[in-house]
Amino acid sequence: MPKTTTVLLCGVGGQGTILAADVLARVAMESGLQVKISEIHGMAQRGGAVTTVVRFGEEVRSMVTGTGSSDVIVSFETTEALRNLPFLSKEGKLIVSDEQIKPLPVATGNAQMPAFAQKRLEDIGAVLVPAHQLAVQAGTAKASNIVLLGALAQALPFETTVWEKVISERVPVKFVDANINAFRLGYSAV
Repeated sequence: MPKTTTVLLCGVGGQGTILAADVLARVAMESGLQVKISEIHGMAQRGGAVTTVVRFGEEVRSMVTGTGSSDVIVSFETTEALRNLPFLSKEGKLIVSDEQIKPLPVATGNAQMPAFAQKRLEDIGAVLVPAHQLAVQAGTAKASNIVLLGALAQALPFETTVWEKVISERVPVKFVDANINAFRLGYSAV
């Protein structure tokens, strides 16, 4: 059976995780592959966890994924990267924005952030990307998700022209240039 690639994208509400998953799915479809998507975004509108799984290949039989089955995890935030580590396969790649967002329980003093999150991620081989900084450099602070897609593009077999075409179709016209710049900066960052 042909290989199915599983990419798990995770972050918190408002970071553009779902848009990033949609772009990835469309890139895979434009490249002639079958695609299945599964989303979990319960309290996302309030800054809660968002997890989206995109599976693609010549034949994708299920969107279900489990522990140790993600070929790539793209995390929009360090704590979410640590929380989703059990889903990473032994040979998997971990791409993480170096951003750390305090959830409500931490902000109110009822919980603490994981200690040394970035160091722990570096120690296991994560690629840390200064996504917010690169998005600002590209022209819009809201393009961190597209920066991370640029970094992800290095790990996947899709042509950059396909990525840029899909990004151009999915973002508002007035932000196309900034998002293409964000994608290119993310691609170059790794």
